[in-house]
Amino acid sequence: MSTGCDAIVAGHICLDIIPTIREGGFGFSPGRLLEVGPPILSTGGPVSNTGLALHKLGIRTRLMGKIGADSFGQSIKDVVSGHDPALAKGMIEIPGEVSSYSIILSPPDADRMFLHCPGANNTFGAEDIDYSMLKEARLFHFGYPPLVRRVIENNGAELAEIFSRAKRTGITTSLDMSMPDPRSFSGQVDWRVILAATLPYVDVYLPSLEENLFTMYPELFRELASRGELAMGFISPSLLSSFGADLLAMGPAVVGLKLGPSGLYLRTGNEKAWGKTGRACPQDMSSWICRELWSPCFQVNVVGTTGAGDATIAGFLGALLRGCSPEDCASMACAVGGCNVEAADALGGLQGWQQTWKRLKDGWPRRGLGFNLPGWRPAAEPGIWLGPNDGKDTS
Repeated sequence: MSTGCDAIVAGHICLDIIPTIREGGFGFSPGRLLEVGPPILSTGGPVSNTGLALHKLGIRTRLMGKIGADSFGQSIKDVVSGHDPALAKGMIEIPGEVSSYSIILSPPDADRMFLHCPGANNTFGAEDIDYSMLKEARLFHFGYPPLVRRVIENNGAELAEIFSRAKRTGITTSLDMSMPDPRSFSGQVDWRVILAATLPYVDVYLPSLEENLFTMYPELFRELASRGELAMGFISPSLLSSFGADLLAMGPAVVGLKLGPSGLYLRTGNEKAWGKTGRACPQDMSSWICRELWSPCFQVNVVGTTGAGDATIAGFLGALLRGCSPEDCASMACAVGGCNVEAADALGGLQGWQQTWKRLKDGWPRRGLGFNLPGWRPAAEPGIWLGPNDGKDTS
């Protein structure tokens, strides 16, 4: 029987509780009471945020996640079923386990903060994937391994197993990160070892700049963080090129670094790298070989940033599944991310594919980068920049 889907999204899922916080009315101190408004309840994590965003963009999607048999788990199923009852069928319900939840503090004038319980996500493993479904779909996306403890234990053996088994089905594979908590187990593992074991089986890898620094260059991350340059949005174009080359050498055909308000940096591999991609591989593969692009963000009125990175990934993957060019994939990534931040929750600001595409093509203005791009040049597509390595095989 056909699964009738193009994309399968697996990994971390939780219930998000987002109190309404008035502008200028936030700050913690011992013994102080902070009055907030009504909460927004939504599902969070990539299974929800990226999966439901793909569904909203018209991509036939199925979800695979793990929840407890508790009230939070029922709330997760209710929210997911509200989008499509079929989407909740992939939830594995485990009696005795606690469903994951987050309390998200998202002031209108500052970046969000999280209080998070991983819960049942910590026991998600390779046997929780239905590989028979992967044989019929085109894209498999897994998200947030730092919040799924089992897959990063033993130097990530379980994560590598998931992706190696997925690749054997002929599907295109995609991986997203989350920021490890330095005080937790995920902040103590050797991420270079884990990624070295996993990325040979990953076709599309889309972490944020901060996540990439923490996992691949921890000493540089600590140095920049100590100088406050991460908080200021520190970005060096030459450093990004170096990061992109390092990640491509580990196996993926596509590397994207999410840069928050500065947009998306995109780097792609050579013909050999594209030869192993699966069923979501673009028909016009020539336009994807050895590319280096930068897509700045669009101008928006930011209400909240919850799920912005997940929405950006959904925009990119949705465009990839529709056979778009790398320029249009990068632009749609930033467009869907831009729609996301126009609402407090992860999905409220998102629109369908046609509405988002029209807004993009009607000349949606972009933000200025605020710094120079030496060696970069404007692309034919409005708003896109081409890097000094565009069209060059530097492997």
